[in-house]
Amino acid sequence: MSTPIGPYTPIVRAGPWLITSGQLGLDPSADSPTLVEGGAGAQVAQALANAHRLLAGEGATLTDVVKTLVFITDMAEFAAVNVAYADFFGDHRPARSMVAVAGLPMGALAEVEVWAYAPPLRTLERRRSWRSR
Repeated sequence: MSTPIGPYTPIVRAGPWLITSGQLGLDPSADSPTLVEGGAGAQVAQALANAHRLLAGEGATLTDVVKTLVFITDMAEFAAVNVAYADFFGDHRPARSMVAVAGLPMGALAEVEVWAYAPPLRTLERRRSWRSR
């Protein structure tokens, strides 16, 4: 996982909630923060993958995601973002807001914030079951 590009925590727990800071489509294998190529759809797919890794580190899964907030710099990318989003979540459909913004860090085309409902006891039980496999 890449280091945050600003003074924030990538994921926080607030009671039963896990909230990610806005995730950019940063390539986790790059030596320095680097956006993936391929447009807003590709950046949303990578941002969601990055958020998924953060959630997994807390014992949560994609089915725990109840709300996302997607920022894009060009509403003409709405359809491409929808395709990437639907491909990522499959049949799971969390609530979502999508907002066009004037700009994003690093010249990104998209950013995604994720909210998951994952009570600590449930995530602790999942971690235990994963370790016993």
